[in-house]
Amino acid sequence: MKTIQTRFGEVEYDPENLLHFPAGMIGFPTLHDFIVMPNKKEGPLFWIQSVDDEAIAFVLTDPSNFFPDYHVEPEDSEKQSLQITDDNDDCFILSVVTVPSDQKITLNLAAPILYSPKTNRAIQVILENTEYKSKTPLPVQ
Repeated sequence: MKTIQTRFGEVEYDPENLLHFPAGMIGFPTLHDFIVMPNKKEGPLFWIQSVDDEAIAFVLTDPSNFFPDYHVEPEDSEKQSLQITDDNDDCFILSVVTVPSDQKITLNLAAPILYSPKTNRAIQVILENTEYKSKTPLPVQ
């Protein structure tokens, strides 16, 4: 086990369980390894904490919780990067959540994160020719 000091306090983690981004994230190409933080509150949001830079953490969610019709199908090159070798391997779609000071939460639907639980690898992709935006407001309920 290893430990890092974060905004969440001291966090102990198993290096074998890190979420690995081989290419980093958009705007953060040197951040490759993250800890999925345990949820203290029930709900659809969760944090990932960078191991490479202890000052960086992101809030993520499954966008289908808010946009049931949102669907992204990984391309062959993306499956290769995730080391998905079987069509039955799961690939989850996640979105980065932004919570600005005005509390008008947005999701980045234009650049989703594709995640393989089998390999614990993730990539962030930019969708081309899409109506989705990087700051898509939550739907009004």
